[in-house]
Amino acid sequence: MNYSTLKKGVAASLVALMGATSLVSAQDAPATSSSAKVFGGRGQYRTWSLGVNAGVLAPVVLTGGSNDFTNWDVNLGYGISLRKQLGHAFGLEGNVFRGKLSGNNEDAPGGAKMGVREFETELAYSADLRGVVNVATVDFLRRENSVNFFVTAGYGVAAYRAALNGADPKNLGEVYGDEGDKKYIKEAYIPVGAGIKFKVSDRVSFNLAYTMNFVDGDNFNGVYSATGSKDKFSYSSAGLEFSLGSKAKPNLDWVNPLAMMYDELKDPSLRQEVEALKNRVANVEKSVDDLKKDSDGDGVADMFDKEPNSAPGAVVDGSGRTIKFPETTAVAPASGVTGFEAIGFEFNSSVLKTESYPTLDKLSSVLRENGGKVTVNGHASSEGTAAYNMKLSKDRANSVKTYLVNSGVNASSVMTKGYGETMPIASNDTEEGRIQNRRVETTRN
Repeated sequence: MNYSTLKKGVAASLVALMGATSLVSAQDAPATSSSAKVFGGRGQYRTWSLGVNAGVLAPVVLTGGSNDFTNWDVNLGYGISLRKQLGHAFGLEGNVFRGKLSGNNEDAPGGAKMGVREFETELAYSADLRGVVNVATVDFLRRENSVNFFVTAGYGVAAYRAALNGADPKNLGEVYGDEGDKKYIKEAYIPVGAGIKFKVSDRVSFNLAYTMNFVDGDNFNGVYSATGSKDKFSYSSAGLEFSLGSKAKPNLDWVNPLAMMYDELKDPSLRQEVEALKNRVANVEKSVDDLKKDSDGDGVADMFDKEPNSAPGAVVDGSGRTIKFPETTAVAPASGVTGFEAIGFEFNSSVLKTESYPTLDKLSSVLRENGGKVTVNGHASSEGTAAYNMKLSKDRANSVKTYLVNSGVNASSVMTKGYGETMPIASNDTEEGRIQNRRVETTRN
C-alpha cells in the first residue's frame, strides 16, 4: 500500500466517522441525576479509565515527508492505556503499545534502493505520556454528550530492532549498542494525534484514534537516509475504554458543566435560600432604620431616648433628657433677624461644621412648624479677590439651604444671597475678625 492509498483510506474513514457522529448526536441522551456540583472538585466524579486498543501500524504519517521505501504494509498493533481526567476538558494518559512495521521498494527501479529491497521492524514496546484535550466537552444542544472529539500530544520512548531484505528481526540477537550487546535500540518519540469517542454506556466508550509518532532517530527502518531526516510511523486504532470507580459517581469525561450550572441556578432550594437571604437583609435594614429614627429631632435615637418629646431646640443629655430648655426669641419684623446665631465656616470653605447642626436644626423646626420664608445671606472675609469671595459667599449660603431642604423645609421657602466681603461685622485686619466674617446669617421674610 502506498502513501496515496493511505490518504484515500483516511479520508473515507473520516466521512464515515462524521456520519456516525450525526446519527449518535441526533438522539439526546437522558440526563444523569447526580449530586455533583460545578465547583465541587474532582472527588465527586469518576476520573480514572482503562483502555484497550488494536489497529494498523504503518511507517508513514498523514503530514507526509520523505520515506526510505516506496511501499508499506498493513501490520497489526495493539496496546493499553490508563488515563486520569483532571478536568472537564483535559486529562493525562499513559499508553503502551507494540507490533511490527514493514515495507519494500517494489516500485523502485529494479525493486531496490542501494541494495535494500525490504525491511521489517519489531516494535518491542512504545510507552508514552500524553495530554488529552476534549475539544467538544460542552454541548449547547444536549444536556449530556454522546460524542466527544479529542486531540493528544506527549513524549515517549520506543524500543525496536530492524532487519533488512527478508531477515527476521527476532533472530538478530544482541547486535545494537556501542559494544553490540544490546537487543533493542531505544529512541525518544513525540506522539501527536486526534480521535473521536462514542459513549456506549455510562462506563464504556468506543474510541477511534489516529496518532503520528515522530522518532528521534533515522534507523527505525534499518536504513539511514541520505538527508539524515528523522523516521516516523503512525498508529490507527480502535478500542474500548472503561471508566473505573464508584457507580454512584458520574464520569468526569462526559460531564457538561453548562448543564450542571443551569441545574444549580434553577434549583428550587437555592431560590428559597436566596429569598430567605433577601428577607434577612430587609429585616436588618429595617432594624437599622429603627435605630436611626429620631422623632423629636434632639439627636438621640428613639430606642435610646428617655424623653421622646423634647422641645425643639432643647439641649439634651445622652439619654435624650432635657438639661436646658430653649429660650423663646421673638422675631423682630422690622429688622427681619430670626434670633439664630450665625453659621461659621473655615477659611476658603463652604462645608458646614458639625457644630452648626444644632442651630440649623432649630431653624428647620421653626420653619416646618410655623411656615414662612427665610433668606440665607452668605459672607466672606477679605482674603482673595472680590469676585472669588462673592462666589464663596454664595456657596456658603447654598450649603445652608441644602441642609434645610434635606431636613424637610420646602425649597421654595429658602432664598439665598451672597455679599462676598462687602458686609464685614469685624475687622479683617486680625484673624479673629476674619473668622467672624466667614459666616452665614438668616432673616425671616
